Amino acid sequence: MKLTLKVWRQKNASDQGSFVNYPLDGISKDMSFLEMLDVLNEELSEKGEDPVHFDHDCREGICGMCSLYINGKPHGPQQTTTCQLHMRSFSDGDTITIEPWRAKAFPVVKDLVVDRSAFDRIIQAGGYVSVNTGGVPDANEIPIPKVIADEAFDAATCIGCGACVAACKNASAMLFTSAKISQLALLPQGQVEKKSRAEKMIAQMDAEGFGACTNTGACAAECPKEISLTNIARMNREYFSAVISSDNV
Repeated sequence: MKLTLKVWRQKNASDQGSFVNYPLDGISKDMSFLEMLDVLNEELSEKGEDPVHFDHDCREGICGMCSLYINGKPHGPQQTTTCQLHMRSFSDGDTITIEPWRAKAFPVVKDLVVDRSAFDRIIQAGGYVSVNTGGVPDANEIPIPKVIADEAFDAATCIGCGACVAACKNASAMLFTSAKISQLALLPQGQVEKKSRAEKMIAQMDAEGFGACTNTGACAAECPKEISLTNIARMNREYFSAVISSDNV
């Protein structure tokens, strides 16, 4: 395939940045999107030019590192991670626009790489169980209905890629934060701290500069792991319950 790549190039967070066009030829439809970018970078390196910087790690749709805005959609035309997107989703002669995530809380490091450490700080604020829950045998003796276990597991499949933030017109992190709250709050071990967890993680989310949720649903529609909006509803219940309890103390 012959393609034209319209790639966002930016030296650092303070640089204005701009799009640069790169013609590319001989691309196989069986290549992954990241393999196609590898080909581009090989050509740039051979010319002595600076390769395009982009995040990647496992390339198996697990780690959440690959985070590209492709033709106006997080991760591209398929509801999957960028590394699992293949060039068969495009046609010969296409122009493909490639951008980084756009959010105040995700500043550009260089080119297509953004700093997503804001997610780490939200987790650090309360995304854990700190109470004594006993040993492994104790956990096996606590009966948990399969429906609840499945819900917790579904929430835990969030890989923290940030597609929800990139898809949201307000750059809200509500879907990410609610998934990290739900995966713990649904289980007996996480219920002891569920109110304080919701308060702390939401406070940190707001401090990072993410926008508010206006129930558009774009986050869930673009999430490669299909995290449900019901997690946001659950998080809101946990938060308002915590606030009411605090007011009554």
